[in-house]
Amino acid sequence: MPLILSPPEVDVHVHTVASGHAFSTINEIAREAADKGLRGVGMCDHGPALPGGPHPYHFAALRFVPQNMHGVRIFKGVEANIIGPGEIDLPEQRLATLELIMAGFHEDCGYRGHSIADHTAALLLLMERRTARIITHPGNPLFPLDYEAVARKGAETGTALEINNASFSASRSGSEGNCLEIARLCARFGTPVALGSDAHIAQGVGIFDDALATLQAAGIMPEQVVNRTLASTLTFLGLTA
Repeated sequence: MPLILSPPEVDVHVHTVASGHAFSTINEIAREAADKGLRGVGMCDHGPALPGGPHPYHFAALRFVPQNMHGVRIFKGVEANIIGPGEIDLPEQRLATLELIMAGFHEDCGYRGHSIADHTAALLLLMERRTARIITHPGNPLFPLDYEAVARKGAETGTALEINNASFSASRSGSEGNCLEIARLCARFGTPVALGSDAHIAQGVGIFDDALATLQAAGIMPEQVVNRTLASTLTFLGLTA
């Protein structure tokens, strides 16, 4: 009988009004997370290269945000934009202040790759540099990848690949088959995975149903899910509290 995966205790991928196209504050998100029984939330607004995104100073100012709000651990982070081979859109001095660095491909951010080979090479170099701990929505059909190479590199470097719940409904139409393929490859190679809602409004926090079903179908083991518990999330990120 296959193992039954439980919904994670931490939603690592949430956007606030600072992203420019989301609709809730950190306080509203934390309250909603508490109401849903989550123990942690990753506040990961987009990097500054995304049109309408926050200024780099936003990420420095996260120092003013309490570590816990409404009983929920707040992980101060970024969903950075990949802008070139191994490159993202926040400098080292800003990244050094953050607890959770995620990165992914987004349109209109200055990235100039055109092919599967281009996208894959850019991402593999980023993973090799271990700059980002989680790669967001790698199943995006606008940026096709050599999924086997990416899953192998994730296993080698300890970089988690996200299965993004919004990719099954609100964003990145056509992602479903890619996400299942990625999840199956992660199961095969033992690659770490993360579940994220990619919520852009508080009510979306902690919604993982489609992503969780995909991991279940792929045969992902519970211990591969880095945000399955608050403790596992802290351990994965090298944090003590």
